[in-house]
Amino acid sequence: MKGLDITALVLVIIGAVNWGLIGFFRFDLIAALFGTMSTFTRIIYAVVGIAGLYSISFFGRRDELGTTDEER
Repeated sequence: MKGLDITALVLVIIGAVNWGLIGFFRFDLIAALFGTMSTFTRIIYAVVGIAGLYSISFFGRRDELGTTDEER
């Protein structure tokens, strides 16, 4: 699971950087690299979105010590 978690986190970071570029500079890096709403661009957006949804599960997970915040 750790590999999947790291992959999801990297994709979420890529998405966050892209949104930051859009918000600050009106520059969509993904569209600039792969074309505006091409099939590949839409796949990238979808995978980043799925990674974001998967990353929500990080909030409910136990940490490395095997305890939750409530148990501390």
